[in-house]
Amino acid sequence: MPEVILHAEGEEAMLALGARLANLTQGRGILYLHGDLGAGKTTLSRGILRGLGHVGAVKSPTFTLVEPYEIGGMRAFHFDLYRLADPEELEFLGIRDYFEGDALCLIEWPQRGAGILPKADLDINITPQAGGRSLRLSPHTERGEAWCAALAMGA
Repeated sequence: MPEVILHAEGEEAMLALGARLANLTQGRGILYLHGDLGAGKTTLSRGILRGLGHVGAVKSPTFTLVEPYEIGGMRAFHFDLYRLADPEELEFLGIRDYFEGDALCLIEWPQRGAGILPKADLDINITPQAGGRSLRLSPHTERGEAWCAALAMGA
């Protein structure tokens, strides 16, 4: 399955796309979120978590590195690795424990955890452009391919 390119105009469109992804993932998988500061990674994460049923605040875990969510019977973890100095620091966090089972892991700045993080089901590259954001979705697993196929068909 090739990459899928989507466009989102404004915050509401990013939240709606997040809700679509939540529906497709059903609260399982690993999504890497790439983009410069202010690109919309946390907004997309907020849309995904709210799409899964979370009703509270969703903030970027820049200082805590990870924010856990219990949503019904699902577990989700939102990572922000921006302040990570060395990927080895993730080992001290017990990072591998977060990927056991079938939780949803949303990882902002995944390149800072290179060599430690598991392979993503889906890479999402967010680029601001005139009128909104361009999102390039690159699948790396069968699960990611299924999500891209559904998004390409408008699901």
